[in-house]
Amino acid sequence: MVLSSSRAVPVDIVTAFQHTLPAPQPSIFRRWYGPIAPVKSTSNTEPWGHIGQTRTITQVGGGTMREELVDVDAPYSFSYQLTDITGPLSALISHIGGRWSFKSVGTGTEITWQWRLHPRSKAAAYAFPMVARFWHGYARQALEELSAVLLADPGYGEPVPHDD
Repeated sequence: MVLSSSRAVPVDIVTAFQHTLPAPQPSIFRRWYGPIAPVKSTSNTEPWGHIGQTRTITQVGGGTMREELVDVDAPYSFSYQLTDITGPLSALISHIGGRWSFKSVGTGTEITWQWRLHPRSKAAAYAFPMVARFWHGYARQALEELSAVLLADPGYGEPVPHDD
């Protein structure tokens, strides 16, 4: 199952890409949405952005996953794989292919976050429509947070209010 969510942000494509790739995950993924937990921490000690880098993502509640950066096409996209998933979604998902993409639109950039879910079993795939519903809410929140981070940085303008 492929899930995707987008948001336009009034910053140029290079700025959007350069600040999204290394963004601290706990500041972007900081809110719960259903069973999908916020990110508590990541294990990386060097700036994130080189193909082949790996890190462990720890979620609030103790779930973890291993992230590997598998592609960087600046300033248009970067992709990663999530494996070794533990926590509530581990019974359903064996691994996830993720991708962030950036496209110039109007006076800003459309940022799209995509997940390609791989079920742990045929039976687990039946729960994917429910997972999709929660993921879309989680993605909306994450894109709102990313937008606020991009706009709060000096030189990029003032944060734009958003509906919750």
